[in-house]
Amino acid sequence: MTRRPRRNRQTEAIRNMVQETTLGLNDFINPLFIIEGQNQRVEVNSMPGIFRYSIDTLLDEVAACVDLGLKAFAPFPSISEQQKDKYATESHNPDGLFPSAIRAIKKNFPQVALVTDVAMDPYSSDGHDGIVENGEILNDESLVVLGKMALTQAQAGADIVAPSDMMDGRIGYIRRLLDENDFQKVGIMAYTAKYASAFYGPFRDALGSAPKAGDKKTYQMNYANSREALLEAELDTAEGADYLMVKPALSYLDVIKLLRENSHLPITAYNVSGEYAMVKAAAQKGWVDGEKIMLETLTSIKRAGADAILSYFAKEFAQYLKK
Repeated sequence: MTRRPRRNRQTEAIRNMVQETTLGLNDFINPLFIIEGQNQRVEVNSMPGIFRYSIDTLLDEVAACVDLGLKAFAPFPSISEQQKDKYATESHNPDGLFPSAIRAIKKNFPQVALVTDVAMDPYSSDGHDGIVENGEILNDESLVVLGKMALTQAQAGADIVAPSDMMDGRIGYIRRLLDENDFQKVGIMAYTAKYASAFYGPFRDALGSAPKAGDKKTYQMNYANSREALLEAELDTAEGADYLMVKPALSYLDVIKLLRENSHLPITAYNVSGEYAMVKAAAQKGWVDGEKIMLETLTSIKRAGADAILSYFAKEFAQYLKK
């Protein structure tokens, strides 16, 4: 035999030398959950090791993550049911929890990149990403609310707004609104291929944002489809997106690869709550080595073509590198 691939696997030094995919801290965006109050740090039952933070303790957590070398964060708000209504008006209250948290983070950590979620469901009494009328999700009417939300976040200091709603035309609408208000430097990370997935359960537990009726299949994508992601990517790119995201990640590695091969924009992937929770649950049972599964999972997402990964493993990965 003239070709023996095992020669390149003989020692760790050789394996490392020819390794095709590497992970580093610059690859990660760390999601964080925010709640009202003072001195609050409440673990999410379905996501071991992940907490909801009041703004004061959130700043401590960001400081700890920055010390580990993390540089990008994606905060998500959890507000009381009393603050929610049909039109998600709290979403664009400049004095609300989320804009206040954005201002606090940027004041204390101006060097970090903040990627902020634009969607109605955390603020909607219906739990949907758009306005609900007679059981229908209204598209164009919802754009007005999403635009107000994105502008409020930009005014508070967001570096990148990330519409996760999957309403048609929202990227173009938000881009025009930001530009008209002199926020040309604020980027847009489009949730381009966001699938109607069962992997979101723990996230909805963390935020209390599950739909009160029906499901999200009329706006989130059918998980059986991949070519449709190319259509969404084409539209988001034409409308002014700066990044294209695939969500979830693990069951959609083929879609990450598809977008990577068909776009020159940075591709991001969301390693979502259900993917995190499954690893943690199996590790707690002793069925798998949680750290090894984490590394293999994250590497697979990067190998598929993701330039950046939103992952609840971000801090744990940073701690792994530290040790």
